[in-house]
Amino acid sequence: MFHISQVEGVEPLEKPLQEVTPIEQAEKKILEYVSREGIKYTETISNKAYYSPLADAVVVPSKNQYKNANEFYSTAYHELVHSTGHYSRLARISTTDIAAFGSHEYSKEELVAEIGSATLMNRMQLETVNTFRNTAAYIQSWLKVLKNDNRFIVSAASKAEKAVNYILGV
Repeated sequence: MFHISQVEGVEPLEKPLQEVTPIEQAEKKILEYVSREGIKYTETISNKAYYSPLADAVVVPSKNQYKNANEFYSTAYHELVHSTGHYSRLARISTTDIAAFGSHEYSKEELVAEIGSATLMNRMQLETVNTFRNTAAYIQSWLKVLKNDNRFIVSAASKAEKAVNYILGV
């Protein structure tokens, strides 16, 4: 989950919303995946983006809170990668055990989600300089929590690739 202060391009609720044009191919991929998997997907005016394993639901802030659509899709894809961890999919996330924010397990899942999001952004040609910078900073922050465990980054990348392929239906 991102805090609004950690993401460039997303506007706090105090600022007026702006019109952000959806990207057709990105919207289509989200719709295909959530429809196929029966995931509850909600875009709402909020400062929170998250995946709830218990409800099997993704919630993301409104596109109109972002400066551009690419930054929105980076966040949405991050949460969708989390959803692939559900026990009925790739079984990375338990619906009963909640990992504490900042814990070793939480950090590992955050790396998987962010690497997966970056991979989706790249494959769909949605990556921008800002989304790339945000991803690099986010990954670095979680690697610090893992004490720069270089072996885990390989494992996270492998899990992220499986998640991306699952979302894309490959």
